[in-house]
Amino acid sequence: MSYDYIIVGGGSAGCVLANRLSADPANRVCLVEAGGDDRSSLVYTPLPSLVATVSAGLFNWKYNSKPQPTMANREIYCPRGKVLGGSSSINAMLYVRGQKQDYDSWAAQGNVGWSYDDVLPYFKRSEHNERGGCDYHGTGGPLNVADLRSKHPICEAFIQAAVEKGERLADDFNGEEQEGVGWYQTTQKEGRRFSAAAAYLHPISHRPNLDIMTDTQTTRVLLEGKRAVGIEVLQEGARRQLRAEKEVILSAGAYGSPQILLLSGIGPREKIEPHGIAHSHDLPGVGENLQEHVDIIVVGHDKSASSWAMFRPRGFVYTLYSFFRYLFRKQGMLTSPNTEAGAFIKVAEQAQTPDIQIHTAPLAMDDHGRYLPYYAQYGFSVHACVLRPKSRGHLSLRDSDPASHPEIDPNLLSHPDDTKLLIKAVRRLREYFAADAFKASFDKEINPGNNVASDKALEEFICSNANHVYHPVGTCKMGSDAMAVVNDQLCVHGIEQLRVVDASIMPTIISGNTNAPTMMIAEKAADMILSANQI
Repeated sequence: MSYDYIIVGGGSAGCVLANRLSADPANRVCLVEAGGDDRSSLVYTPLPSLVATVSAGLFNWKYNSKPQPTMANREIYCPRGKVLGGSSSINAMLYVRGQKQDYDSWAAQGNVGWSYDDVLPYFKRSEHNERGGCDYHGTGGPLNVADLRSKHPICEAFIQAAVEKGERLADDFNGEEQEGVGWYQTTQKEGRRFSAAAAYLHPISHRPNLDIMTDTQTTRVLLEGKRAVGIEVLQEGARRQLRAEKEVILSAGAYGSPQILLLSGIGPREKIEPHGIAHSHDLPGVGENLQEHVDIIVVGHDKSASSWAMFRPRGFVYTLYSFFRYLFRKQGMLTSPNTEAGAFIKVAEQAQTPDIQIHTAPLAMDDHGRYLPYYAQYGFSVHACVLRPKSRGHLSLRDSDPASHPEIDPNLLSHPDDTKLLIKAVRRLREYFAADAFKASFDKEINPGNNVASDKALEEFICSNANHVYHPVGTCKMGSDAMAVVNDQLCVHGIEQLRVVDASIMPTIISGNTNAPTMMIAEKAADMILSANQI
């Protein structure tokens, strides 16, 4: 079968591209997704979807990292969406763009057209913010952005405690200034998840020039010399080839896109030939430069017993009540993104912009919500993550089988400065816990516990408990240096008709959640692609 454009990956970037490229009926577009259809209440009901997809592993690749020597030799769980909408169908739905300085840094590295002023129009184009439009926000775009319908008293107490201890009260983390504490906005509409699939794909899935293939695994890019001409896929147990007349676009994410390149013989020779794959094109940066927001959770005991302890009789009854409230009014606990309140703060002495992000949830949790005993405790969880980590990891092939998971080594906490920032962040959280605003809710720490006080004890706690917040980027980085995989048009260096469009192209991680920036990247890329292929 032949198309003009083949998009590999129906996630946050792929859905945007499918919409924009197929808007011209003359373009024949194919979207290929390894997962299945997303239209399920286990995807679209916000709070239960997080439990079903992240904790229980539905609609999820369920990757695990290599054992991390800097983290007590633990394997780190790395969930990614395996469904239309990709990780936007399983994430916490927070709408965050990052800092102006993040994008200006990309431009300063030689990536023309990627400064904040360049990308802001694409953020605004994609957005329909229910608060209305302004210099920083758009209306009328495909992606609905809404205020929370559920605001738990514990999260309100956290906000007031942080303000009491000197933090700025912020009403918009994506406005003129990111720093401060407040409520997150979410990618929801009428109390339901509003994923990239809901925003960009479902409204246009009827277009006759768009084919959407689900449950179809891409095995490699087809090359003729140094030119991409299509892909090979595995569909219903059979291998078949799809041809692309104009471009092949990889949007399989920071783990999937480099894996497909390596399986296609594109990348460093030492990552390819040991698996019996013919080396087609040398690009040493494929799979390198992996970055992730390293994160630590402090769990406090809720003496008010108002938190979501679902395994307690009172919590079970409240959950049942919340089910009917959601069913008939689309309000209450089940609309929650779990992490309702948060903050962007500075903890390093010389920090010019926030270097720590905080997510606050009104339930006790650990190990991605998989530690079940916490569901029987009244508690709340406060995540602190390093916004611009200095640690760098990498990704390689496990073997030549496209169905095998890649070998992921995030190398978290390999740079000592990341651990130092987390220690400072825990100490800052403890200042908030001591505020008068928290007296009705907090009486002690469940984890790590008030007795874990010295820098050494906190470092050991972080080593044994730190994790990440599902923001892998950088493995096909944009640039012109020796380790760059794509140029500033997102074209793969040295290969014609092949682009990468997803979070893997970020040269450095942005200071916040990565879903909205990934959709911005795809919006901008769509303009580049259409402009380059004008007849």
